[in-house]
Amino acid sequence: MEPFDQIPQEFEAVRDDDESILWTGQPEFVPFLLKGVPFLIFGLLWGAFDMFFIMNLFGFGAPSGFLSFMGIFMLIHLFPFYGSILNMIRLVLVHKNTRYAYTNKRLMLRSGFFGIDFKAIDYDRIINIEVNVNPIEKLFDVGSIRIFTGEVQRTENGSRSIFSEFTAIHEPYEVFKKIKQVSVDIKTDWNYPNQLRPEDNPGYKTKYKP
Repeated sequence: MEPFDQIPQEFEAVRDDDESILWTGQPEFVPFLLKGVPFLIFGLLWGAFDMFFIMNLFGFGAPSGFLSFMGIFMLIHLFPFYGSILNMIRLVLVHKNTRYAYTNKRLMLRSGFFGIDFKAIDYDRIINIEVNVNPIEKLFDVGSIRIFTGEVQRTENGSRSIFSEFTAIHEPYEVFKKIKQVSVDIKTDWNYPNQLRPEDNPGYKTKYKP
């Protein structure tokens, strides 16, 4: 959990004037990078198979014209191999730009490869929230929080739910509980103004006190 004097400037730039940032965090590097390992393993196996095929092809003494054609074809066919390596490089660059936060109004997710992408989730949009700690994350004492807002991606084979995620953060259970608490408090306060609002002004423009 980062002290507030280290809040990324990008969050300050998009923060509302009456918005308080209650927590910020960054994913642990190694567990974050491990998201790309399944694709990397697949790419390395794909590359090993292609290299074995190429070496045997050259060993058979095929005509030079055919070898030139196959060389171009294999460069295209090797895309999963170098694509998996490029994806790991992408994750390294994305990690340094990734921050998460929750405020008295919403959740914030910041990421980016070359530029900076920013996503905000208002509390009233949250349908479900869960915390997961896989074996690798457990080794690093981190976990991930998944947020579902009802987004669905439709494909030819059906549809799948789209989750936003705080990946590989420290104290995941504590952050999960606090997000749930703030979410319930804010939703309740919007519908039924209560003691979380200052007594001198019960109107909707008053400030949430965590």
